[in-house]
Amino acid sequence: MILKRGGVLKVRVLFFALVVNLAHGNELCTLVKGAKIFAQDSRQTYLGDISNGYQSKSIFNDFGTYGNEFSSESIWNEFSKFGNEFNPYSPFNEYLSAPPVIIKNGELLGFLSTNENMKGAVSPSVLKAYCEEKL
Repeated sequence: MILKRGGVLKVRVLFFALVVNLAHGNELCTLVKGAKIFAQDSRQTYLGDISNGYQSKSIFNDFGTYGNEFSSESIWNEFSKFGNEFNPYSPFNEYLSAPPVIIKNGELLGFLSTNENMKGAVSPSVLKAYCEEKL
């Protein structure tokens, strides 16, 4: 399972939280560049990569499966399972306790969530605002 990482996990998540809260966008973008996003549903559904908008699997590719606002597999489609603010696995559900995870090189960096009280989380909208043009 993705989330079993022991002590390293705690350090990474805390570092990610500090970067999201204190650093400029460039540092956040450098940290998450190339990371993958997975839902914490029973299938650990792949939700796309954090990469430049020219990559086919990027969440910033407006024409790709994971970045298109009309794709059923995109977090940006407010009517899809993972874009709907009421779905328990959507990063836009601000009350959820198991948001999508951000994984890079097999390590958990943090979470993708609009829940402002969740440590180690970054909002998808903040991530897009800071990183869409920088990757």
